[in-house]
Amino acid sequence: MLNRPVSFFVSGAAGAATLTAASAPSPLYPVYQRLWGFSAFTLTVIFAVYVFALLAALLTVGSISDRVGRRPVASGALVLLALGMLLFAIAGGPGGLMAARIVQGFAVGAATGTTTAMIMDAAPDPRAGSIVSSAVPSLGIAVGAVLAGALVEFAPLPRQLVFWVLAAGYLVLAALVWWIPERARPEPAPRTSIWRALLPSAGLPPATRPVFFALVPSIGATWALAGLYLSLGSSILSTVLEVHSHFVVGIVLGVFFAAGISGTVVSTVLPPHLREWFGYAALAVGVLVTIAAMLTGALPLYLAGSVVAGAGFGAAFRSAINALGEAAPGAQRGQTFATMYIVSYLAFSVPALAAGLAVERFGLKPTAIAYGTLEVALVLIATAAGITRSRRAAGLKAA
Repeated sequence: MLNRPVSFFVSGAAGAATLTAASAPSPLYPVYQRLWGFSAFTLTVIFAVYVFALLAALLTVGSISDRVGRRPVASGALVLLALGMLLFAIAGGPGGLMAARIVQGFAVGAATGTTTAMIMDAAPDPRAGSIVSSAVPSLGIAVGAVLAGALVEFAPLPRQLVFWVLAAGYLVLAALVWWIPERARPEPAPRTSIWRALLPSAGLPPATRPVFFALVPSIGATWALAGLYLSLGSSILSTVLEVHSHFVVGIVLGVFFAAGISGTVVSTVLPPHLREWFGYAALAVGVLVTIAAMLTGALPLYLAGSVVAGAGFGAAFRSAINALGEAAPGAQRGQTFATMYIVSYLAFSVPALAAGLAVERFGLKPTAIAYGTLEVALVLIATAAGITRSRRAAGLKAA
């Protein structure tokens, strides 16, 4: 068995790797569109079926690791994710892409809550657990975007190589997670209770519910913006900002999520009462800068706005992870984080799908600007909800 520091590292690597798959196809979407001639709406459907499969997994197997243990769920999900990568490599049209996205989405849905719980279980302390578990989505997505952009632009087999590489990595990680000790074994339960747990459901421990519902606007604001970058981001760069290098597209997409890691780190050194507000302020300012960049066609300004917005994404999401990790009982963390990701991926997919429909009618640039404006409004709602939650917590302490 692996010792605790190595277990923590492997858990973090598994968490990051599952999200690497989410962004790997993004730099390839313009290539697929030119090759097979499908519309912007079809593109967002390809993006959305991934999320719907992911939600199906979260609603069924998302919290099953609380009953059967983390290792079998995480390992099985990584093997399934490798299969999804192989389907991408052999895809011959939009139907093949949708099939690959469905398999990929179910695998990521099975893995996300489980790997987050594994990270928290293996962490040396809650602070380290919340930092790593909130940073790994940004790290994984950034690596996927940059790796795919580089391989598409410079390597042979531009539509296949990135997926072969990722498939091999997932199989290695699937083996490694079996060596992570089960830090908090679930209590034995009858076999029937496990099958009943596979029925579609979502839930939260009672003690976690007030914190969770207060954080819903924050979770929605962060992941709605991530959905824009991964669904229409490459099209915005190539069409609105006239970027024609796949590597540059991957870099710009990766910058947003890499900045999320820096936002996570910065939030840890700020005074506790400023961390959440830093995230919201950076999100709002960054999105406003990217709107200005699209209006003026300025790529450097868009890049700067992506950095600021990405830092806000990381800081705000870290605040949510930290609050939920503190509120959730250890034996029900899988359920808590699975429910969190249900909300995250609904925000990730539904606005992006609506944007795909809007592009067909209004065009890409007006849709992207309207999406950004709505994102700023959502950040303001999250800020108001955060202020209310802070006042309520202060009142309870005073009482």
